[in-house]
Amino acid sequence: MSRHSSRVRPAHPAASDCPRVRASRYEIRLRGRVRKSTLARFEGFDAEVEPAETVLRGQIADQAALHGLFDKIEGLGLELVEVKQVGDQARPTR
Repeated sequence: MSRHSSRVRPAHPAASDCPRVRASRYEIRLRGRVRKSTLARFEGFDAEVEPAETVLRGQIADQAALHGLFDKIEGLGLELVEVKQVGDQARPTR
């Protein structure tokens, strides 16, 4: 029988012990320059195309929405570089 280090949990934590993804603004970096026609599929997100990456910024409501976004990125064949929570302030008006 193999033994794990003391840092390995023997079971998953209870749902009440897990941090929840709450509504917040996120910055998502994708490798390469994503075409406008593809960016149009990310409704509700602002996009900025940089020389080596495309940056999406927008509000994500909860963990299910975050996973849905990951599924969309994968389904479109895009490479995810970074996901960063940038705060929970409302979307700025222009």
